[in-house]
Amino acid sequence: MKNILYILIFIIGLNFTSFAQNKPAEPQQKYIKLYPIPASTVITFDFVRGYDRSFSIQIYNFMGKKVYEVKNTPSRISLPLNEFYRGLYYYHLLDKNNRLIEIGRFQIVK
Repeated sequence: MKNILYILIFIIGLNFTSFAQNKPAEPQQKYIKLYPIPASTVITFDFVRGYDRSFSIQIYNFMGKKVYEVKNTPSRISLPLNEFYRGLYYYHLLDKNNRLIEIGRFQIVK
């Protein structure tokens, strides 16, 4: 029961934070394409538009803990998932001023 409460608090907090403080600059247009979804061994982040080397990507687990970060991103990132547990993960794409550009999620199945 306690874990469910933490998950709900995280989801509500994530939604409030993204809409109230750091709204994505252009919510209709995606910068990143992820594949495969769901992922099992590797996930690839591909910039489909607006690539800027100063972007950074942060990945959070479903509890809100940051588990991975890449600064000064290349145009394609292939991330091995051998250190990740199965479940739902969120990514944040940030610009050089740490302004939120895009939010997304993906699932890992093993």
